Amino acid sequence: MDTPLTRRERATEEMWLNAAYDVLTENGVEAVKVMPLAKKLGLTRTGFYWHFENRAALLEAMIQRWEDKNTGNLVAKTEAYAESICEAMFNLFDCWIDNTLFDARLDLAIRNWARNDPKLQARLNQADATRSSAIAAMFKRFGYSDAQALARSMTVIYTQIGYISMQVSEDWAERIARMPDYIEVSTGIAPSKSEITRFETRHRIPQ
Repeated sequence: MDTPLTRRERATEEMWLNAAYDVLTENGVEAVKVMPLAKKLGLTRTGFYWHFENRAALLEAMIQRWEDKNTGNLVAKTEAYAESICEAMFNLFDCWIDNTLFDARLDLAIRNWARNDPKLQARLNQADATRSSAIAAMFKRFGYSDAQALARSMTVIYTQIGYISMQVSEDWAERIARMPDYIEVSTGIAPSKSEITRFETRHRIPQ
């Protein structure tokens, strides 16, 4: 039988964060409360305070997770090596395909939460500005003017925000197949067959 100590040791900070994530993405921030989370995990409320000072600290950790994962990975993808703007865009589009790089559910939950939280809205605005700036810099590396780079980066950001907000559900194969056309619309250049093949290879349809 588990002792209180072993149960506390097993109740990691990550477990509490994951439980909070489930509630946040399903029911919104108002539903993220310590006691229900403890019940969800089969733990005591005291165990929560072993990892977090209070509920606000848990929420801050969740926001930090969102910033690090979604904005951090997106920026990294815009800076990844690419020999053409199409290849660079395919690198960025990895974020729209791979949930381990960019969590659309969490992004939507944060946007919904920010509607009633001015401080979080300010951080969200900064995150969007950081993402847009990174994408614009990517375009400028491949010779686009400042104005074109900004307009294209905003188009990419606004399109993806809309996609997330509408909670679009697509067949996996169809989504992958549309990516080359999205690339051409975004860049004004049709990707090469080899660029498309590399992208499709790293995002093979799950068996």
